[in-house]
Amino acid sequence: QVQLVESGGGLVQAGGSLRLSCAASGSTFSINTIGWYRQAPGKQRELVAVISSGGTTNYADSVKGRFTISRDNAKNTVYLQMNSLKPEDTAVYYCNAGSWPNNYWGQGTQVTVSS
Repeated sequence: QVQLVESGGGLVQAGGSLRLSCAASGSTFSINTIGWYRQAPGKQRELVAVISSGGTTNYADSVKGRFTISRDNAKNTVYLQMNSLKPEDTAVYYCNAGSWPNNYWGQGTQVTVSS
């Protein structure tokens, strides 16, 4: 059982920055990976970035070079630093914790980038 609490979303102008946080609780020792996903209205949810328990990271091509995923093990928290934001980054961003064969989702946080 894993619970995820997200924060940090908001409204920002194009070119600006936001940092999203995902705080995990419960059986955090069972988590293999944590990923950030996003979903815009009428579109499928897509993977943005993922970090493994060993620290390996991967990014979607659309955000590579602009977004950085990181973790603070002492706080059981994963971050998504988003720089050079574009209007097409506007979406609800979700945190996902994978603990095979299960996965868990946060509630989502809205990110809106104005032109």
